[in-house]
Amino acid sequence: MKFATVSKTLVTGLALLLASTSFAATKGEMTLLNPATVNGTDLKAGDYKLQWDGTGTDVQVTILQGKNVIAKVPAKVVDLSAPSPNNAAVLNTGENGKRTLAGARFSGKKYALQIGQSTDEMQAGSSK
Repeated sequence: MKFATVSKTLVTGLALLLASTSFAATKGEMTLLNPATVNGTDLKAGDYKLQWDGTGTDVQVTILQGKNVIAKVPAKVVDLSAPSPNNAAVLNTGENGKRTLAGARFSGKKYALQIGQSTDEMQAGSSK
């Protein structure tokens, strides 16, 4: 009877641990050298923290500057063929010269965030 109780407790604890790690937020950082917009929100040049939650490739990204939430946007996690050499914001420049945040890469990671439409900059293995 004692063994069954210990096993049940161990299994329950393991299940809770796995459930909590699958929903844990992932974090990264990026620096914008120039102002940009994301999902209609203006981002000033500066340092930002990104946190994302979700399972699989579809995630919800929270963009923070300090402790302030600046924007929340849907994104996709995409695989890269090689780790990114540094943290990088991926920007698209429109015909009017306005920059929009298209994604982010993270130093040493073989994944990136793709925000909005698929772009050449975010394709797996791209060195842009």
